[in-house]
Amino acid sequence: MNTTITRLPEVIAKTGLSRSTIYFQISNGDFPRGIPIGQHARGWLNHEIEEWIEARAALRSNRGEI
Repeated sequence: MNTTITRLPEVIAKTGLSRSTIYFQISNGDFPRGIPIGQHARGWLNHEIEEWIEARAALRSNRGEI
């Protein structure tokens, strides 16, 4: 398991989502929650972001999209 912590700019780059969309999806339970890494800093576990991306790709595959 990759326990690397990824900061928000990299999460945005990896997912293609905006900051506001990420936080909206977190509030709906549709995106991994960040973890506190400092007084005013959050990060995401890289493996959770990768799993989220893989799950989204699986949804596409299950619908027969190319």
